[in-house]
Amino acid sequence: MKNFINTIKNIWKIKELRNRILFTMGLIAVYRFGSFVVLPGVDPSVLDRSASQGATDLLGLINMFSGGSFNRASVFALGIMPYITASIIIQLLGFAVPYFQRLQQKEGESGRKKLNQITRLLTLAITLVQGGAYLTYIRSQGAVDPSVPQGVFWVANIIILATGTIFAMWLGEKITDRGIGNGISLLIMIGIIATLPQSLIYEFTSQLDSGGLFIFILEIAALFGVTAITVLVIQGIRKIPLQFAKRMIGRGNIGMPVSGARDYIPVKVAAAGVMPIIFAQAIMFLPATVAGFVGGGQSDLAASTLVRSLSNPFALPYNIIYFFLVVGFTFVYTALLVNPQQYSEYLKRQNAFIPGVKPGKATADFIDAVTTRVTLPGSIFLGLIAILPALVSLFFNVNQAFAMFFGGTSLLILVGVVLDTLQQIESHLLMRKYDGLVKSGKIKGRSSMQTIGSDL
Repeated sequence: MKNFINTIKNIWKIKELRNRILFTMGLIAVYRFGSFVVLPGVDPSVLDRSASQGATDLLGLINMFSGGSFNRASVFALGIMPYITASIIIQLLGFAVPYFQRLQQKEGESGRKKLNQITRLLTLAITLVQGGAYLTYIRSQGAVDPSVPQGVFWVANIIILATGTIFAMWLGEKITDRGIGNGISLLIMIGIIATLPQSLIYEFTSQLDSGGLFIFILEIAALFGVTAITVLVIQGIRKIPLQFAKRMIGRGNIGMPVSGARDYIPVKVAAAGVMPIIFAQAIMFLPATVAGFVGGGQSDLAASTLVRSLSNPFALPYNIIYFFLVVGFTFVYTALLVNPQQYSEYLKRQNAFIPGVKPGKATADFIDAVTTRVTLPGSIFLGLIAILPALVSLFFNVNQAFAMFFGGTSLLILVGVVLDTLQQIESHLLMRKYDGLVKSGKIKGRSSMQTIGSDL
């Protein structure tokens, strides 16, 4: 406890770090305040009642990521998710379309500025489409004041929703520039955390009523255990050692100096991060979307039952398919991220090699084999994390809202963002000769896990 207090004092002593933290907290407060400002002409209590009847599908997931703004029909109802969707689309286009590949590989600010501009325009387009769909959902729930003219309701609220998303995106960028941590990720994390107290209280009261206080304590302990294991796997790496060729200086052979972060290639166990789960979730929501358009699921009882089971995150068929999709997408996305041939060429340019492995194709094959072996346990772990909320809910009778924090996208986002933010704070402390946040070693966030591939 004494060390923790000293660390807080050290953080407060650093003016720049203190200002960054206060600036971040201020913008987060603005974001949370906006999540309670309701759209004009909407009765949010109707949406709350609809959600309480069971929204465990895509709508429940969106509501969790938006910190409850979705069910409150606030100006931030769509949250930052349109921007995330646009960013994912641009990233995927960078793998397939030569124009976007050139922009991503272009050095300097020009390429990044062009990609940011395209991402923002795409965000606006996605927001307008999703805003229209959201207003249609609100009307279908009977949450619109009938005294409001229909045309005014649609035009005004679509503009407000688009403005809210753009403003949230601006808040995230300002946090990144002048605050601490990645602003967009922090806003998503805050939205997820905002739903935790209500879910925790509901689980506590339900267990207390049934006389299971000890069970609740075990659930909290299990949550900490799962989080700790997730941290270990996210930070886990397989180090491929490197050796640099020697050069003649004077009369002796002196090895090329290599910094401590560049004497090995770190192959991450979970290099794909949360992306495979996001892609798998998008695929799993397709059956319900297609059934909604064609209407076949309503007339055919068997088809309707199948669609419901494939759209329920807590159903057995959903989780079996979901698990294998996550495992498959992990291999695919890792293959897109890690290019062994580029690693091999870079090592050749730097006059470096892997001990015992010939340069060229043999090096590329070796890196590919190591990446595949490391990705296998990482993909299985991501698959288990993805279906863990359903397992916890089905076998241990945990309420579904609280079970969502035992795994899936929410847990991976929370762990990744917290590690990134703590790593930045620790960097400020170490730069000014203070002790870090941990006694030994360093906190490694996603941004600190530098690879040689980042210099390609």
